[in-house]
Amino acid sequence: MRYEELTGLVQARAQLPDRQSAERAIRATLETLAERIPGGLADHMAAQLPHEAGEPLRRVAAAHEGTPEERAYRRDHGERFGLTGFAGRIAWRTERTEEEALREAAAFFEVLDSAVDPELMEKLYGVLPNDIRGLLPEARAEQDARAERDTRTERGSRTERGSQAERG
Repeated sequence: MRYEELTGLVQARAQLPDRQSAERAIRATLETLAERIPGGLADHMAAQLPHEAGEPLRRVAAAHEGTPEERAYRRDHGERFGLTGFAGRIAWRTERTEEEALREAAAFFEVLDSAVDPELMEKLYGVLPNDIRGLLPEARAEQDARAERDTRTERGSRTERGSQAERG
């Protein structure tokens, strides 16, 4: 996927006013993601993206500060923060609200899902905590399926209760 296509898709899915807003959302999401995931995974992801998109991943993954032990831990595991921290960092970088930041990150992850190998998305899914994982297309599809099952179960229970009331 070319960078122009990536930014255009993010712009459309996130309903952003212009390409610069899409680029800002992509950069902020990738910088924050690079802080959260192991450095090796960030490098693999950067290699599968257009150069312009992969640059924030490479830069942040290489810039871990601290003691040698802290740098090694971050390289192997990433920083530990949840959805609130994820949203806050993206919002700060884009100068948007946390709600807007999460909407834009989710749109980016939809595009990312079609831009990289499925195995890479599975690895990403595996290293993120449940709350951040909920932004990924696979997790949202599972949530939608669960919600649909719950709705059908609830409808079935109401129908059964109604039938029992008619008989009783």
